[in-house]
Amino acid sequence: MNERAGARPHTALDGLSMRLDTVEIRGLTVTTVVGVLPHEREIAQPLRIDLDLHVDLRDAGQSDELNDTANYGDVAERVAHEVRSSKDLLLERVAERVAELVLTIDRVEAVDVTITKLRPPIPEQLDTTAVRIHRSVTDEIRQDRTRQAILALGSNLGDREAYLRLAVASLPGLVAASSVYETDPVGGPGGQGPFLNMVVVLETVLDPYALLRRCRQIEALASRQRTVYWGPRTLDIDVLFYDDIRIEDELLTIPHPRLHQRRFVLAPLQDVAPERCPAGWDDTLPPEGVHCRGPLLPSSDR
Repeated sequence: MNERAGARPHTALDGLSMRLDTVEIRGLTVTTVVGVLPHEREIAQPLRIDLDLHVDLRDAGQSDELNDTANYGDVAERVAHEVRSSKDLLLERVAERVAELVLTIDRVEAVDVTITKLRPPIPEQLDTTAVRIHRSVTDEIRQDRTRQAILALGSNLGDREAYLRLAVASLPGLVAASSVYETDPVGGPGGQGPFLNMVVVLETVLDPYALLRRCRQIEALASRQRTVYWGPRTLDIDVLFYDDIRIEDELLTIPHPRLHQRRFVLAPLQDVAPERCPAGWDDTLPPEGVHCRGPLLPSSDR
């Protein structure tokens, strides 16, 4: 596998979200036109904006590079510009507008937005009024930006089925999953146990690099260790396709460069996206060492 890198039911993704770190922006004050009363439409007034950006900060903590985090200076400038030009009637709309903007910023997976009106125009004694919302990349505000991603999953260490179930439960926007195939290890050191492999299809709002980081987070939940190249692993998640985008750099290669050589990937890929398989692959690749075990069952059905 490539070493480069309404209410909903609770899944392992909930635990993953709880592990996200936070970049806080407090007290950003912007003067703008907001409100429904006639005088509010004529005179700009100050709004206080507080943001909690939910981001995985482990890369930045290791690299000390600004590109590995959400740049709070850039976020503040973009939000301030958006709010100054908005001229909305309701704080709710201002908050939604800010959330939509912030969720387009790379590495931000969710955001809490609080918009506070510092001078509420009512006759009662009242210091402030505010609206607070929480939005994430899985919310409907970004569904028009979904892309299809196809991922390969593999495990040959520990409770292999449990690790596959963890991946399936944790990946956002799952729409299809292949059968599970037991396969002989290919490459790497000798003495490894057989793999369980499968392929899944996602409809995702994450860009390719954010999706890669999500895959690495899920591998970390499975206690994946990268100590031996192509060695045994609890969980391996590779991005095979992302729409029809082609990427080739030090972090990510899409489509996967060795896809056409691997029956253990092509067999499950045939289950969910046969149009992505190269012509004649089933006749040209040796059939040995790849055996279908059927669908991945919930732990209670084993």
